[in-house]
Amino acid sequence: MAKKLYIGNLSYSTTSDSLKAAFEQAGAVISATVMIDKMTGRSRGFGFVEMEDADALNAISMFDGKDLDGRNIKVNEARPLEARPPRRDFGPRRSF
Repeated sequence: MAKKLYIGNLSYSTTSDSLKAAFEQAGAVISATVMIDKMTGRSRGFGFVEMEDADALNAISMFDGKDLDGRNIKVNEARPLEARPPRRDFGPRRSF
């Protein structure tokens, strides 16, 4: 079974391909994605790597706190997205 890893504090120059190439040192990578800001087209500074269980545990110990493209990255197991309240509450309509 595959595990998804959260990779934080990525350099803005890190691409999905370079992230995959780096993590292949720890084992077989199923997928690697650097999250991109829709408005600017620039990296958001984090991404995800999917690997097999044993390889994922190896990657966490191998890369957490280590330098990648000039930044010390944070690597841990990704958590599921939690439900969040709506971003804005416009409230009742007012008449002016």
